[in-house]
Amino acid sequence: MTEERKLARTIPEELYAELGQIADAIGLRDAEQAASIALAQWAAWRKAELDHRDPDQKYFVNEALDQLLAGKK
Repeated sequence: MTEERKLARTIPEELYAELGQIADAIGLRDAEQAASIALAQWAAWRKAELDHRDPDQKYFVNEALDQLLAGKK
C-alpha cells in the first residue's frame, strides 16, 4: 500500500471554481481530484525538464504521483 500525505493549501475561489468545472467536464469526482491530477502532471513536467537538463541528476516523482498520472484513482 502506498503511503499518502495530506497537503493543505488555500487557493483563490476563482481557481477552485475552475477546477470544479474541469472536474465536472471530464468526469472527475471533484475539484480536489482535479487539483491532485494537475499537481501530478506539473511534477511530471518538471521532472522531464530536469531529466533533460542533467540526466545524471534525475528528480524522481514519488509512487503516488506516478499512480495518478497512470489514471489510477
